[in-house]
Amino acid sequence: MTRHLLCAALALIPLAGHAQDEAPATERWSLHGQFTTVLQRHGRFASPYEGENSLKAAEGTKTTMDATAFLGLRLWRGAELYLNPEFDRGFGLSDTLGVAGFPSGEAYKVGHHSAYGRLQRAFVRQVVALDDASGAMQESAANQLAGPRPADNLTLTVGKFSVVDVFDNNGYAHDPRADFLNWSVIDAGAFDYAADSWGYSLGAAAEWTQGPWTARTGLFALSREPNGTTLDASFAQHQWVAEVEHRHDLGGRPGKVRLLAYASHARMGRYDDAVALGSPADTAQVRRMAGKQGFAVTAEQALAANLGAFARYSRNDGRTEAFDFTDINRSLSAGLVVDGAAWSQPGHTLGVALAVNSLSGPARRYFAAAGLGLLIGDGRLDRYASEQIAEAYYAVRFAPGLSATLDLQHLRHPAYNAARGPVSVAGARLHAEF
Repeated sequence: MTRHLLCAALALIPLAGHAQDEAPATERWSLHGQFTTVLQRHGRFASPYEGENSLKAAEGTKTTMDATAFLGLRLWRGAELYLNPEFDRGFGLSDTLGVAGFPSGEAYKVGHHSAYGRLQRAFVRQVVALDDASGAMQESAANQLAGPRPADNLTLTVGKFSVVDVFDNNGYAHDPRADFLNWSVIDAGAFDYAADSWGYSLGAAAEWTQGPWTARTGLFALSREPNGTTLDASFAQHQWVAEVEHRHDLGGRPGKVRLLAYASHARMGRYDDAVALGSPADTAQVRRMAGKQGFAVTAEQALAANLGAFARYSRNDGRTEAFDFTDINRSLSAGLVVDGAAWSQPGHTLGVALAVNSLSGPARRYFAAAGLGLLIGDGRLDRYASEQIAEAYYAVRFAPGLSATLDLQHLRHPAYNAARGPVSVAGARLHAEF
């Protein structure tokens, strides 16, 4: 706790590679930071039984905290180095188990009672201009040095970072420190993206931006084993990701559409092979080199000056176990975000979203045979039903870089089990950044 308070205090010291009273055209280096804490609690709910990976029917308030430094250094023309050391502490509800669309994106799969440090990101970004036209000036921000950025460019990113730093972005639902919290709202639920237990991977991505189009592709290391804390640095187990984005105006309002596809190659177990061995089914007993494919479609659209909408649909083949993200084979989410200026409260934000997550036939049979997944496994699944999630948040910005949020979620059929739930989750978030 003391370390986190120290990190929060350090966040009050403004540092950057230029004078404070005048912003430069180009930053040589920068230091930004953030501190976020999330508290969540749910009431008792119908639970005739519990399994090893179940959401507990009765538990206390769970708290997560993280403090991150974002260090940036300009190396040469167009090249930037970023390092993100971080301290983390706390646990998600039921140790981040029991719901495929888990209710907190701030809860890692690895929890600790005491604060611990990790270098979450360490990467180099190279931007190459594709023409002589001048681009817009980008402001100084976390993992972004102030300076000109060509509108048409080739961007290369290499090192340790998160796949969803580059892919599956959405301006209204993507940041658990600022907007929604539920995993299947802030990300495409069936996008089983490469990551260690903290959500980061080793790899490289290339982005070609020209006019209203951007094409992206990347190669990333998967974990050595599903839900593992260690990445396969040999890339023997890896994932390819490709995405196309189009930016447009609809009725004079900006919007974006993205189409993503991915293919993973790793030692993973097929659900039906595990079921064939008997109950309890265990994919660890039938793992061999296999592939998994999936896709996601994401859209965001400004509907009015203070109103925006988003939607995501994702799907994977559903034959093999979830590897690095969560136990979802199909997912649909949509929502609205309203700026408080609409009711004369600038700095306030209201967001509402719905998500529906589903399992494939082989996955249903596996969990019915007492199988365990990355996040779910009630020991039985007599009455399957899709997970249905509603989330609403209200955020208030008290000052530049300081905000608080109230968040409410209603979860029907947690872990696809119609015999358990529904569950109401109340949460609060405090976020500070400089």
